[in-house]
Amino acid sequence: MKFVILFTILLAAATAMAINLDSAAPSKPSNQVTPPPVDPEVLRQGGDTIADAVPIPIPYEIVGSTTGYSNDYDEVCPYDGSVAPDVVYSLAPAADVAVNIDLAGSAYDTKVYVYDADLNLVACNDDFYSDYTSKLENVLLVGGMQYSLVIDGYGEAFGDYNLVIEGFEPCILECPIGAELEGEPPLVEGNHDVYNSGCSNENPEDFIQPIAGPIFCGVSGYFDYSRDTDWFILTFGDSGVLSIAGNAEESTYMFELGPPDCNTVGVIQNVIIGPCSPGQMTLYGEPGSTVWFWVGPTAYGDGEVYEYDYILEIEGGVTATESHSLTEIKSLFR
Repeated sequence: MKFVILFTILLAAATAMAINLDSAAPSKPSNQVTPPPVDPEVLRQGGDTIADAVPIPIPYEIVGSTTGYSNDYDEVCPYDGSVAPDVVYSLAPAADVAVNIDLAGSAYDTKVYVYDADLNLVACNDDFYSDYTSKLENVLLVGGMQYSLVIDGYGEAFGDYNLVIEGFEPCILECPIGAELEGEPPLVEGNHDVYNSGCSNENPEDFIQPIAGPIFCGVSGYFDYSRDTDWFILTFGDSGVLSIAGNAEESTYMFELGPPDCNTVGVIQNVIIGPCSPGQMTLYGEPGSTVWFWVGPTAYGDGEVYEYDYILEIEGGVTATESHSLTEIKSLFR
């Protein structure tokens, strides 16, 4: 049985996925495919500019394309320099409403933003999903006001998009009384992610936080187009099996990491939890051994400071009683 467990761990570590674990949004190369020239004869499902934006209701869903449109707009969120064609819709809700504007399933590297009637930027997103498609969450639209929704692309990117607009339904989790708490200070604008940020931090002595459960409540979120990343160390109990069930108020990754070395660490397995959608992960190891575990948003936010709660239920671990620096933790694996 021990041989099977050890083989599983080694195989997983050898095939760890290269997924960005840092707090800051990754840099992206510019798209090398030049958009086609503007084609006035193209079948237009949306407007070419704000002046001829196509009105749409809420909720709404459509499949369209930016191919053949002109390049009229750009916003920094956080990438600028877009020369991609863009499509414009207009929204005019009768009453105050909070909406999600989702481009999941689009076929290119999208960007989406909303202006009010005075062309003030209301919300903007470039990369919400790992395939570089976009989503705006909880965008407040005031009743009786008109808004312009621009579907754009990163760099020169263009193509087919899926647009879904629907009402925002908040997810609220309550931390159980007596749960283990993360204790991270509140996120603030301009602050570097330094608390339990592991290999994401430039300081190699930054802490990886030991947790044991059985119930753990943490806080994650976004700031400055960055995200709060939480690195933990878990210890296997006598069974050699750790079961971790999680839920979060926003879309959140749970990663098992390995090997425990900042130079080579990668994602062994991952589960997405939230919003208010639970998920579970099972980890295997020798009794008394440790493993790195990572929790953080799937997106990088819209530049504003925003925090949300997540809850982990851990079975099969042993209680950790003190913090360890990265140097101390690395020494366990030499």
